[in-house]
Amino acid sequence: MIRTFAADDAAGIIHDPATGFHHRPPWRPGAGRQVLDDTNLHQWPTVGSADISRSTPVSLCWSPLVRCNLSCPHCLDDTTVTERGAADRATIAATLAASGVLGIDISGGEPLLLRDLPDLARRITAGGTTAVSVTTNGWHLARQVDRLTGAIDAVRVSMDGPTANAHDAHRGPDSFRRACYGIRAAVAAGLPVQLQFVLMSANQHHLPAMIDLAADLEAGGLTVLQMLPIGTGAVLANTQMLTDDTAQQRVDALTTPPGFRLRLRRRAADAGSFTVIRADGRVWRNDPHGQGITRLGPLTTAAELTCDGAR
Repeated sequence: MIRTFAADDAAGIIHDPATGFHHRPPWRPGAGRQVLDDTNLHQWPTVGSADISRSTPVSLCWSPLVRCNLSCPHCLDDTTVTERGAADRATIAATLAASGVLGIDISGGEPLLLRDLPDLARRITAGGTTAVSVTTNGWHLARQVDRLTGAIDAVRVSMDGPTANAHDAHRGPDSFRRACYGIRAAVAAGLPVQLQFVLMSANQHHLPAMIDLAADLEAGGLTVLQMLPIGTGAVLANTQMLTDDTAQQRVDALTTPPGFRLRLRRRAADAGSFTVIRADGRVWRNDPHGQGITRLGPLTTAAELTCDGAR
């Protein structure tokens, strides 16, 4: 598939907006947004964020709203946060456009509830250095595909099971059908699609079927997310969290189709020290083990994103 990535020539890496992976291609990649054929992407070595020397994060998550049409028990959002208005969101987008961050995932809440979402994405990509993805529950995806095409570089759809019964048990009636409908619409429009699945003790047996679901929907791959003990999901942590080693074993045992993008986001190695911009415009950074928040402060300039070991 021909799609857009973001590159850092000095670090010799390319950021994939679909998976959030950073790859080292067999050539000097240049800098900024680049359109590439991803056929051989899976053969390029991945590079951990901790092994990349940068003054700003390689990638981050921006959650410009806490509103959501669903209520998932494992959600990591703090719903008490006050959302900023459209003018403030535009200012944050402009700051991010000039930040040098390679990958920005716009999440929530449910980002497809924002009327200005395509404009925010375009403001960021206009800086020429950043690839933008959107993480959504898929409920409104089908009717918004036309607005998103050309504005974002990838869409990540959160799924909680490979069947309507399994998925809707977490997200409510009709959630599975609408998400699948949205995924098919996005694929038909040429948007790169990645499924996401929060791994818990109670759903780990669904992993092989999640691979099958992604393939059936013609999504490019599946990202398995280690549950974080943050937000609403904190109450489930003691009974539902798997260790990173156990999660890795579960993922390593999976069989995938050729070219399928399979990623595990571990707590310590990947979510640890990850940067998030909240709906109130403040920057948080996960602690090094992905167990909580270690820093919180306002975002007024790109300098507030600077930190040692930024990811």
